[in-house]
Amino acid sequence: MKTQHQRSQAIDVLRGLTVALMIMVNMPGTPETSYAPFLHAAWHGLTLTDLVFPTFMFVVGTALAFTLDKYEGMGEAAVLKKIFTRTALIFLCGFLMYWFPFISFDHGVSVIPFSGTRIFGVLQRIALGYCAASLILHYSGEKGALVFAVLALFGYWALMAGFGDYTLAGNAQRKLDLLLVGEAHMYHGEGIAFDPEGILSTLPSIVNLLAGYFAGRLVRRLGASYETIARLMLAGAVLATVALCWSSVFPLNKKLWTSSYTLIAIAIDLGVLSLLLYVIDLRGQRGWTYFFEVFGRNTLFIYLFSELLATLFFINQIDGLSVFDWIYQHLFRPWAGIYNGTLLWALTYMLGCWLVGYALDRKKIYIKL
Repeated sequence: MKTQHQRSQAIDVLRGLTVALMIMVNMPGTPETSYAPFLHAAWHGLTLTDLVFPTFMFVVGTALAFTLDKYEGMGEAAVLKKIFTRTALIFLCGFLMYWFPFISFDHGVSVIPFSGTRIFGVLQRIALGYCAASLILHYSGEKGALVFAVLALFGYWALMAGFGDYTLAGNAQRKLDLLLVGEAHMYHGEGIAFDPEGILSTLPSIVNLLAGYFAGRLVRRLGASYETIARLMLAGAVLATVALCWSSVFPLNKKLWTSSYTLIAIAIDLGVLSLLLYVIDLRGQRGWTYFFEVFGRNTLFIYLFSELLATLFFINQIDGLSVFDWIYQHLFRPWAGIYNGTLLWALTYMLGCWLVGYALDRKKIYIKL
């Protein structure tokens, strides 16, 4: 059995697998060029892509299970400084990622105005979720975290049902963001101003992170054992049942981050973690794990690198096409076809990001926020 301070290799692999998938599903694609699992559900529903971000939140929670105790021994002021500093750094990286490349060359050289920059997003949600989960656990412990999770899921349902509907234009999340953030600072990829990482839906997303914390604590306490796997799978089965029943009145919806969606994502994460614990830690089949561990050792840096490089590929053009589209249409689509070409280009891009992580790992460089 593992000691209280040992990390499970399965958790590291889950984190790396999540980053690899996140890079691939963030590649440009449309229903006309991509396989369905690599696209978000149009609205209600669930695809492989819809599970990536909540799993990212989940693995942040598992990491917290191994680091929060270290914070507690530092004293109150030091703990709060650590939490708020990390929160601010991750949030700032997310905001600057959307502002990048900061300068526009469309009509001469000018600074891209802050007035049109999106405020919330993936890293921002991770930052806020990390901050909230850390403070909840620090001040109220695990019992308080469980109470918060129940209140957050039911409270979010009540707010969404009481102040709007579950449509793109009429949901309460959009109404709150329009009021507090403003249309110019919101995501416009849905055709209207609507931010899938907005203020209100951050509430249930904290539960994904807390679930990861509880899973990590269980692994830390019991080690990679059959008892651990049984408990994780039982919890996953219960949550999946509740989620599917709940979805009849509060549909599975990633963009609204509904409570039923939160629970089904946690259930699947628990199942995947159980499988990895069995294969890696109990069966000892580790020959394939290093690839994903590379992603897991510089998680946020590799994700940021992938997003910034993608931005450069989008804003620069070759023969009137973005670099992304030019590479796809000239190097992948002609010989692999429409769908396979998109998939292979996404896979190639992910492998390129892996090589950056591999180079850092070889030099023992680990960039932490």
